[in-house]
Amino acid sequence: MRRREFIRNVAAGAAIIWLRPRGLSAKEPAPVVKIDEPFDGAVLNRRHGKQTADGLRIRVRGTAPAGWRVSVNGVAASRSGRAFEAVVMLRKRETVLSAAAKGVQEVSRARVVWDRRSFRRYRFVIDDNSFFLRDIARKQYKSLFDCLYLDALRKLHRKYRAKFVLNIYYTTGKDFNLTQFPDRYKAQWKDNAGWLRLAFHARADKPVRPYQDAEPKKLIADLDQVAEQIVRFAGKQVYTPPTVIHWGMTRPSAFKPLYQRGVRVLSGYFRKDARGRWDVNYRLPDRVSEHLSRHDAWKDFDSGIVFSRVDIVCNSVSVAKTVPQLAPLTKDPNTAEIMDLLTHEQPFWPYNRPNFPDHVRRLDTAIRFVTEQGYKPVFYHEGFLGAPV
Repeated sequence: MRRREFIRNVAAGAAIIWLRPRGLSAKEPAPVVKIDEPFDGAVLNRRHGKQTADGLRIRVRGTAPAGWRVSVNGVAASRSGRAFEAVVMLRKRETVLSAAAKGVQEVSRARVVWDRRSFRRYRFVIDDNSFFLRDIARKQYKSLFDCLYLDALRKLHRKYRAKFVLNIYYTTGKDFNLTQFPDRYKAQWKDNAGWLRLAFHARADKPVRPYQDAEPKKLIADLDQVAEQIVRFAGKQVYTPPTVIHWGMTRPSAFKPLYQRGVRVLSGYFRKDARGRWDVNYRLPDRVSEHLSRHDAWKDFDSGIVFSRVDIVCNSVSVAKTVPQLAPLTKDPNTAEIMDLLTHEQPFWPYNRPNFPDHVRRLDTAIRFVTEQGYKPVFYHEGFLGAPV
């Protein structure tokens, strides 16, 4: 058997493996069969193909040298110049798509997830929470909802059946930490756990980007400390694994430890900063961040975590611009299935920013719009991005 050279390339978004025939110079680009769509790690749903009782029928597209007979998972692909296309049926939750050329020992692979029980849904998460806990602890309200912040959220829940996850800090400066929050509201927390949950966000608001370069053990220690207190004063029914780490930046080495703590989804902005670099993206590779900037979700199979793109930050978008920002997303099959809504606690409080009434209107506008479009409220940690598995 003639000697051949083994080569692997994953930079293009799909795993590409080929054997370079003897006699082809290592300096010459080897002929490549490459899957372009779907992206390796793509989360697919009924909008990406035709869903039947047998599975999800999708189109797999890519490139290969003209004239090569290409097949994908055994299905012959049609050719047009260098382009190829094959219709493949997804029958399992996860599928490895393999494109091969007849007579050439080469294969390109893309692993995808089928969100088989997907439906129009939204989740609402609020970051940077600490003030409302300090307010309740200091004033010892008879009810949690005597706090103007929680009262505003409850009104939105009653109006739209909205659900909220509040991402909280362990401490608010030097004057308050979670150990000072009483457990006498535990029954009330439990009674409202169907729509109101608490999750870890960070130890404190400052410093900024606390976990961007931190060792994973620091992040996990802070997470455990907050989780312990949530369970103490609110109960296990109220605690959820975090889906947003403060500033959306961690070392990738933290993904597996986070998964071991129950994290299944992490949301970020996946947008470029002023210098043109991808940011608030958990330090994922550029090609993945670019994909997420145009899609609802992507799965990191190495850790098991699904990454979700935030569609709107309500405190940064005026009432007038809220629907114009969300409406186009409902028409794009790559962004239409899931709405990831986010805001921050600070603008709720008049002493932080004098826009409390306007901030509530922004939330009302966003929730009303997605509700009218048929989206249902979910918690990401239940099922797969809130859908049954």
